[in-house]
Amino acid sequence: MGVIVHKDFEFIVQGITGREALNFTRECLQYGSKIVGGVTPGRGGREVYGVPVYDTVREITSRRKVDGAVITVPLAFAPDAAFEAIDAGIQELVIITEGIPRRDASAIVEYATLHGARVIGPNCLGIITPDVCRFGSLGGPAVDCRKAFKPGIVGVMSRSGGMTTEICNALSAAGLGESTAISIGGDPVIGSTYAELMPLFEKDPDTKAIVIYSEPGGTAEAELARWATENKSRLPIIAFVAGRFMDDMPGMSFGHAGTVVEKKVDSPADKIRRMREAGISVADEIGDIPRLVKERLDGARAAGA
Repeated sequence: MGVIVHKDFEFIVQGITGREALNFTRECLQYGSKIVGGVTPGRGGREVYGVPVYDTVREITSRRKVDGAVITVPLAFAPDAAFEAIDAGIQELVIITEGIPRRDASAIVEYATLHGARVIGPNCLGIITPDVCRFGSLGGPAVDCRKAFKPGIVGVMSRSGGMTTEICNALSAAGLGESTAISIGGDPVIGSTYAELMPLFEKDPDTKAIVIYSEPGGTAEAELARWATENKSRLPIIAFVAGRFMDDMPGMSFGHAGTVVEKKVDSPADKIRRMREAGISVADEIGDIPRLVKERLDGARAAGA
């Protein structure tokens, strides 16, 4: 069944004539995704791998239903691109553009909420339901994507796009596979957090467990721990927290803009403690994740026997 995307999911690419968009548009099409149009102002009338290009989003949505939009435009134009998609009635946005200022990102998220739309990102690679739809650039070339992502029972959410693929590859190699994998974004302000996406996985009959990849900074893990405590989820949650060295090396940077540590609650040690107190299993190594998933699933089956 999958989360957010499905076999008939149709989306557009804003900024489709840019170098990055050209590459992932080709790979999405090869994967079998349905891209029904692209937008680059001033370049309407062209085609990208058979996908028609328009000057505005409304030119597309006035002619047909569009389920989602991938936004990969220069930083200065990203907020306007998001507002344009939302105004045109698109409900699902994946924003690949990174480094959007907090004020602008907050405005995008608030505007989306007011209009009943959902934002994944900014600074994310999108969503994959294996062998069904790739909505964004997650997974790289289609041939590699098919190797790393296999249909299965584990929902995956990660701040890091690259680690989303790494974890899914490990789960696939262990015979577990993924129901849906979501790169939620590495910027300080993102549209959808772990806790906000959990109910979608909760409703998905194909999902039997959840894996999350966490980095230093932010309060998303505390929110997830609170959600897990307050809700009797049927899904065991397994997490990995990167950057544990930062507890012993304060002030060290860690890549993503969203990993800036501003207070004690942001520290990796504190994230681990909060999640374990909420019943979330935290892996010591990435390679431990498949084993922990199997142990939690076996335990759930034994408890229900």
